[in-house]
Amino acid sequence: MECTLCSSTQYKKRMGSVRDNKDLDIYECCDCGLVFLSNHDHIDEEFYKESNMHPVIDFEKWKIDTIKDDKRRFDFVSNIIMNKSVLDFGSGNAGFLSYAKEVTKYACGVELEKAVKDYYEMQRIDLFSKMDDIKSKFDVITSFHVLEHLQDPLKILKQMKTKLNTEGKIIVEVPNANDALLSIYENDAFSNFTYWSCHLYLYTDFTLRLLAKKADLKVDFVKHIQRYPLSNHLHWLSKGKPGGDKIWGSFIDSGELNTAYENQLASVGATDTLLVQFSK
Repeated sequence: MECTLCSSTQYKKRMGSVRDNKDLDIYECCDCGLVFLSNHDHIDEEFYKESNMHPVIDFEKWKIDTIKDDKRRFDFVSNIIMNKSVLDFGSGNAGFLSYAKEVTKYACGVELEKAVKDYYEMQRIDLFSKMDDIKSKFDVITSFHVLEHLQDPLKILKQMKTKLNTEGKIIVEVPNANDALLSIYENDAFSNFTYWSCHLYLYTDFTLRLLAKKADLKVDFVKHIQRYPLSNHLHWLSKGKPGGDKIWGSFIDSGELNTAYENQLASVGATDTLLVQFSK
């Protein structure tokens, strides 16, 4: 087996298991640190087209589930996308686009899942099933928690680059392979929960930069984000389960504490999420 990012043949097995497929192993490249599953054959475009990630789609519940992240992402990029043309790749339930369309010159999505088509028509948001169907170019291309699902992320990044205007930007958000619960606390329960058969790769700051180099893209910045607060981590360490923010958050979490904790984790590269901006 060869690392798809640096071509190394040296890799090690990571602690933990894939929660929905115990036949898969989790490996980490010893040279670049890319984390990847032992087999990718179980995931292809048809898997996503047929709603295998969402066997039952309840759009109202789906929107509620994603609204916090949709709003956070929009708030962060609103100044970047203001009066610009925007393409959201892997746009899901259009949660981010529903905000973006209010401030952009034009906003559309690319989403394989066929079941969302009618919903986009109701929202009056243009939807494409693949980038090859799009003839225009964009000022900003976003992709939130999609890159880790792709069998060939380098190919898609190169495609995105061809759809950018001269001064265009690509903004990508992914889970961090060096999440503190894995890299610092070494929590067994979390390591048997967080890995998922749909996440073929997990990235770090370093591997995102290496991927950008292979795609001939510049890295403008990498931002470390902690989506889940201290209460969530304490609950994993104490109870071995998620949901601490819902159970303990009201008396543990505060804006100041969450910011301080995020900054501390970011200082050692151990937040749960990474957001990177690429340019030509």
